[in-house]
Amino acid sequence: MRKPFNNTPKHQRGQKLGSPTRDGGCNMAQSDFLYPENPKRRQEVNRLHQQLLDCLSDSFQVTNKLAGVLNTHLGCKLAFIEMKRDGTIKENCDIIIQAMTKIQKELQKVDEALKDKLEPTLYRKLQDIKERETEKIAIVQKVISVILGEATSAASAVAVKLVGSNVTTGIINKLVTVLAHIGTSLLGSIGIAVLSLGIDMIIQAILGAVEKTQLQAAIRSYEKHLVEFKAASERYHHAITEVSSAVKRQMR
Repeated sequence: MRKPFNNTPKHQRGQKLGSPTRDGGCNMAQSDFLYPENPKRRQEVNRLHQQLLDCLSDSFQVTNKLAGVLNTHLGCKLAFIEMKRDGTIKENCDIIIQAMTKIQKELQKVDEALKDKLEPTLYRKLQDIKERETEKIAIVQKVISVILGEATSAASAVAVKLVGSNVTTGIINKLVTVLAHIGTSLLGSIGIAVLSLGIDMIIQAILGAVEKTQLQAAIRSYEKHLVEFKAASERYHHAITEVSSAVKRQMR
């Protein structure tokens, strides 16, 4: 089960969301009086923001898990990534995208090596979704020692799961695309922790009509991107969990 991402700085964790600040309290109160739906909209923005952060946090964890598997079993030297808690949504999306791009390059190297070392008919079997996984592992096992300098069934399983499947071309590419869209959207410039410091810090409540428009736009943007992000993130999480399970089976 995913742990909710706590984006609240320690010194602010007792503060109530949406509480007035010295600068914005009067304006917030005035806009709430004229537009009584605004407080509810602020709460909805905060709820959707938290869901987005949970997905981001999960993507960081799963990417590090994948990097660890590749480092251990395929001899890669991928760095682990960390969420930039004082950064924007876009900055954190970019961190994941850069890490995934490096992972894809490493997998491409393995794929090219397999293509070079295997006979064409055997290589095509690796791409065949109808071929049994045990057969694919046996095929990779024949040449993995030449590629990596050692032969382990766990390394072969990782190669089959990540190279001989749609994880790279489908699942990872999809998540990268979704993250890129989020980064360039209305949400990209929002800080990942800023909502915990008072919603008025990101939505200036000078006029209720202006705030209403901004809140509605933010809600629509969150809802749109969350649908895609949740789906892509869950597929990614599931795929990497399958890789880890395959490794464990081979190491028994």
